[in-house]
Amino acid sequence: MTKSGSLATLHNWLINEDFTSTRQARLHGVYVAWLNLLANPLAFCGFLVVLGLVIVAAFAPLIATHDPYAQDLALALKPISAQHWFGTDEFGRDVFSRLVYGSRTTLYISILVTVVVAPIGFIIGATAGYLGGWVDVVLMRVTDIFLSFPSLVLALAFSASLGPGIENAVIAIALTVWPPIARLARAETLTFRNADFVVAAELQGAGMWRILFRHIVPLCAPSIIVRLTLNMSSIILTAAGLGFLGLGAQPPMAEWGAMAASGRQYLLDAWWLTTIPGLAILTVSLAFNLLGDGLRDILDPRNG
Repeated sequence: MTKSGSLATLHNWLINEDFTSTRQARLHGVYVAWLNLLANPLAFCGFLVVLGLVIVAAFAPLIATHDPYAQDLALALKPISAQHWFGTDEFGRDVFSRLVYGSRTTLYISILVTVVVAPIGFIIGATAGYLGGWVDVVLMRVTDIFLSFPSLVLALAFSASLGPGIENAVIAIALTVWPPIARLARAETLTFRNADFVVAAELQGAGMWRILFRHIVPLCAPSIIVRLTLNMSSIILTAAGLGFLGLGAQPPMAEWGAMAASGRQYLLDAWWLTTIPGLAILTVSLAFNLLGDGLRDILDPRNG
């Protein structure tokens, strides 16, 4: 073998070894994070509930015992029984099946809002923190305007102006959720703005967007992930509030807030119509809060 061939072989071997070491380090990090999650009982319970929500939403047709949209007025307002585990509503529809399909609506809204607000909040906050000056002042004053209103009130205003519907509800909720993400991204960016690796990248000619997405995003990701997880509970509560007021998912779509609203006039005679969707909203919201607290402990480097 020639000298150049030996050098090429050695170079390829070093690259493979570096790739293997990086992969092993990542797997080790995931394993340690899993152990830390198991060591936190409340966070692990929250994780199990969230995992259960995802499974129920994914396999709703298999889990539901009845057609969630099939009406039978002869079975209206039937109490909990072996045939109808959570009773029936005023149209004779099975509440358990509608609750199962309602998990799809809840998860759809939560994920879609998160996908929308994560990049918007990061771009606004990171741009303000990186550039500073008048850009920072303008972007943060706009953020302060949104933060000055209660999120539910602001979501109601946007939803009322956009009109009822699940897509408009997603837009309305997203417009109220991005400001805390922007604030957090700005604070994290200010922390790393004058770091040596950022200065070195600037000296090498790297542009702002390359520095933000190549160097600052990985460092901000843990904090933003924790914040997004904690935001899930407020997203679910806001979506349920919009559905309760008729500004979210429209009939006959199964949605927990709308289900609770339709049962409020039968609260004394058919308590399950409002109580069971309310308990579902409470359980899932609490689970996301517990999971978010656990992720904050796991991803905080000061706890390492």
